[in-house]
Amino acid sequence: MDLTGKIAIVTGVSSGIGRATAEALLARGAAVAGWGRKAPEDLDNERFLFFECDVRDEHAVAEAYTNTQRELGLEIHILVNNAGLGIFGPIDGFKSEDWHAMFDTNVNGLFYCTRAVLPQMKKQHAGHLINVASLAATAGTANLAGYCATKYAVRGFSDALFKEVRPDGIRVTCVMPGSVETNFNGAQPGTDPDPYKMQPEDIAAAIIHALEAPDATMISEIQLRPANVKK
Repeated sequence: MDLTGKIAIVTGVSSGIGRATAEALLARGAAVAGWGRKAPEDLDNERFLFFECDVRDEHAVAEAYTNTQRELGLEIHILVNNAGLGIFGPIDGFKSEDWHAMFDTNVNGLFYCTRAVLPQMKKQHAGHLINVASLAATAGTANLAGYCATKYAVRGFSDALFKEVRPDGIRVTCVMPGSVETNFNGAQPGTDPDPYKMQPEDIAAAIIHALEAPDATMISEIQLRPANVKK
């Protein structure tokens, strides 16, 4: 897909992978509707519009979608479901509200956003859905059972969805990064890049790669790991 002039929605746009993806899309000539609870700082581009949206609230998602179409036009070519939440801990001490917060964000929110854009993409017979999961969707990890459960759900949803909408000309890609240097789980990125973690821009580049794949090709899954391993 040539991204020039395309309309993209990116959720969780305030920082990390979401912001890096928005910047990468803008650099390719796309217009970006950024959805999030907080606007990204210092992202000044005439083709970027921010819409306040908590993806856990299906009515907020519907409103953000309506506002996006009003400002950028009816056609929506790309949705990057990036908004995510990770809370870690042993299951026997896990709070129910934390469990629900993760599922409401990582799974239900992704469903609400996907459901919103699909009718228009089907009408266009074109579109690309990017679902940001995690390597936690491929193997369980102690003290990450809740988070892994949500990301397994995202991967399963993505796999089923691509088979459902491929006849409609819509592509689905599940992106599964390993360790990325972001504010995830309350961590603060260091002043210097961590050589044992990927950067948000690395994941954004993989997303762009999937979006720009030849017309005859759909990249259904991408797994990414840091190249450097601690000895």
